[in-house]
Amino acid sequence: MRGSAAPTSPGAWDARSEALLGAPALTPLTSEAPGPRTPEDPPPPGIAPTQPPPPSAAAAPAPAPVALATPAATTAPAPPQASAPAARVRRGNADPVKMLMHRHQELCARAVDPLEIAAGLEAEGFTDRTAARFRHRDVFSLAEELYARAPRGGEPAPPPAPTAPRRESWVLAALTPGAAAALTGIGLAVTHGPARLAVGATGALLLAGAVLFAVRRGPFRAPDGGTVPAAALWTLWLLAYAVGGDGLLTQVLSGGPDGPWDLTPGPLLGLALAVAPTAWCARLFADRARRRIADSRGLADFAAATRPLLLGTVALQLIALTGLLGLTGFSSGALALGALLLFARLLTVHGFPETATAALAAAGAAEALALASVLAARVPVPGLDVLATPVRALVDAYGPAAVPTLVCGAAALGLLAHATGALVRASAHTTP
Repeated sequence: MRGSAAPTSPGAWDARSEALLGAPALTPLTSEAPGPRTPEDPPPPGIAPTQPPPPSAAAAPAPAPVALATPAATTAPAPPQASAPAARVRRGNADPVKMLMHRHQELCARAVDPLEIAAGLEAEGFTDRTAARFRHRDVFSLAEELYARAPRGGEPAPPPAPTAPRRESWVLAALTPGAAAALTGIGLAVTHGPARLAVGATGALLLAGAVLFAVRRGPFRAPDGGTVPAAALWTLWLLAYAVGGDGLLTQVLSGGPDGPWDLTPGPLLGLALAVAPTAWCARLFADRARRRIADSRGLADFAAATRPLLLGTVALQLIALTGLLGLTGFSSGALALGALLLFARLLTVHGFPETATAALAAAGAAEALALASVLAARVPVPGLDVLATPVRALVDAYGPAAVPTLVCGAAALGLLAHATGALVRASAHTTP
C-alpha cells in the first residue's frame, strides 16, 4: 500500500509494517488440507495468541470435556432400552417348580419317595388342575420332579425289607385278643358263684390289655399323635353294652333292675376273634392302595381304582366277622358294633381320628340316652312318661338288640360314607 492510500499519520506506519507487507504468504498454497492443530502446537507466526483458532482447530474436542466424559462413560448404567428385554426374559423364564420346592422344602427333604410328596401336596388341596399351573399333567408327575430336584446331603438308605420276625410280631399281637377272650370264656363256663365273678373281672382286664397291645402293632397302629384319648373310653362303653346292655335294658323296661341281669359274653368273644382277620384285611388294603398310587397317573384315577378296593376289603371283613359271630353267638347289635369299630380304626390309622371318635361318641351317647330315657320316664312329672315311648316301641317290635343295631349301624354307615371319600385320597396312604 503505497502512494495516496498509505497512512501518513505519525506512529501508525513504521518500518516493521513495511517488512510485514513485503513478507511471503503465511500459509503455503498446497492441495493438502491442513491437519488439526493440537493445543500444544505454537501459534503460527504473525497471529496473536489471543486470536480465535481456525475452524479446523475449533472442531477438535477440548481436552477438559474429553477427560471428564471418559470416566462417565465407564460408570454410566446401561440404557433402559437394553435392560428391559433382559428383565422380561427373566420373568418369562421363572421356574414355578423351584418356587414350589422352596415353599415345601421340609416335605421334599424328608420324603423317602415321590409318593410322600404327592400325598402331602394332595393333603394341602393340590389337584391335577393345580398341577397344570406348574406345567405338569397331574400331581404325581409334579411330585416326581420335586423329589428329583430336592437338595439332599446324601441319598437316604432304602427302608429295610420286613423280615419274618416283624411280620410274626404283629400277627401275634392280632391273635392276642382272641386268645384272651377264649380263655375267659372257658373260665366262665367252668366256674360258679364268686369264682365266676373273679374270672370275669380278670378276663376283662386281660382282654383290655390284649386289645391295647393289638392296636399298637401292625396294621392297627395309628401314627404318632394320631389318636384321641376319648376314643378308648367310648370303645370301652360300647363293648360293655354289648356284653350286658341288652339285659339291663330289658330289666329297666320291666321296672328294674331287680338284682344282677343277664350277661352275653358270646358277641364279645366273636369280636375278639375277629381282630386277626380284620388286621390282615387292613394290611391288604394299605398295601394294595400304595401300589395303586405308583400305578396311577392322576388323583381321579387313583380314587376310581381305590374305592372298589376299599368296598371289597370291608365286605371281606364283615363276612369274616359274621362267620365268627355265628360260632360264638350271633347278634345283629354285635355285627353293627364290629362294623363301627372297624371303620373307626381304619379312619384313625389313615389320619382321621377326630371323625372316628365323633362316631363312637355319638353311638355311645345314643345307647346311654336310651337307658336314661326309660329311667327318666319313671319320674312322677306329667309328660315325662312319653320319653320311654320310642325305646319301648322299638324293643317290643324287634327286641332289645334293636337299640345297639340301630345306633351302631347308623354310625357305621356314616363312617363308611366318609371313608369312601377320605380313604381314596393319596394323602391317606403316606408311608408310616
